[in-house]
Amino acid sequence: MEIEKRKITIALVCGMLGCLCFGSGDWLMLYGDTAHDGSIYWLTHGTAQIPAWRNTLAMALAFPGIILYGIALFALTDFIRAEKEQKVYHTLTAFGLTPWIALHLFYIMILYAFSWLSAGSYAEAAPPLGEALFAHFSWVPLVSEILMLPPFLYWFYLQIRQKTVFPKEMAFTNILVIYFLMYGIKSMMPDGPFRIGFTNGLMSESMIIWFGIMLAWNLCRKGDVGHENGQRERNGY
Repeated sequence: MEIEKRKITIALVCGMLGCLCFGSGDWLMLYGDTAHDGSIYWLTHGTAQIPAWRNTLAMALAFPGIILYGIALFALTDFIRAEKEQKVYHTLTAFGLTPWIALHLFYIMILYAFSWLSAGSYAEAAPPLGEALFAHFSWVPLVSEILMLPPFLYWFYLQIRQKTVFPKEMAFTNILVIYFLMYGIKSMMPDGPFRIGFTNGLMSESMIIWFGIMLAWNLCRKGDVGHENGQRERNGY
């Protein structure tokens, strides 16, 4: 196995481990009884009973998770043929990684406050407080998504324009395509703890499939990615 191929393989495995970290946290945060009294579907009777250690662990897993994500996402630069596009992708990815932990913390803080109030003598205040917090900071998920999406949209553009070493058709294995397919599967699931856990972990579940597809392609391909890129540049491609 060539050194570049080995490096990318290790990086993609790291990315998949990052998905397990974030995905496990997503399931720990919400898995439980899905009945709810307020307007926010994820402030459920189940989350009201979630012990504090589950929210703590979900948040703690986000730190190694984002590091492992970063290793994989930045390593994908080696698949891009031209240096100019490599720099653009690298910059978009750097900005795109910034909101991941912030978004995770945003939901966990609301869920923890909701659970803590529900378990004490302030149970009646738990739903309105959770809804008020979410409404007041509702711009956080929107801004986070605006920052998170560009690297994946740009990756689709690079693949469809054959500016990566991948076949053009692999553009349709993009994380966003996988996410919408997984969302469709979620929509057909019956209501229950599994569905709400699966829904909360959709991005991580889609990411692990995406990394897995690229890992399989990388293991099956012939040649050294770094050598191929260098050869293309010398030939003027």
